[in-house]
Amino acid sequence: MKLIANNDHSTLGNGQKTIEIPNDADPRLVDLAGVQRIDLHFPKFTDGRAYSQAFLLRRRLGFRGEIRATGDVLIDQLVQMQRSGFDSAVLRAGVDASAAQRQFERFSAFYQGDAVNPQPLFARGA
Repeated sequence: MKLIANNDHSTLGNGQKTIEIPNDADPRLVDLAGVQRIDLHFPKFTDGRAYSQAFLLRRRLGFRGEIRATGDVLIDQLVQMQRSGFDSAVLRAGVDASAAQRQFERFSAFYQGDAVNPQPLFARGA
């Protein structure tokens, strides 16, 4: 997962067609033609609707572009964000990027399937 410092985040998309989907919107009703990046916002860390949106976009709608987490992104939620389908996350101001990156080193594999690896560990082979 790509980690982005708060002051490096731009909503413009740098030449990419970028959209922001509100938390209360159904991603299945959004026109994704030509979209290369989707920003999903966490208004507060207790609001997990963006996880469901990312999963829908990745698994059910087959979106292959970048899905970016913005807003109240906590480092202890980064692994679950990645497993839900997020490619990148904008860290809150003042968060140490190296501490955030260490979250991904804590677990080498997961037994359950997820948005990125739909097969459970036992079915992936040796």
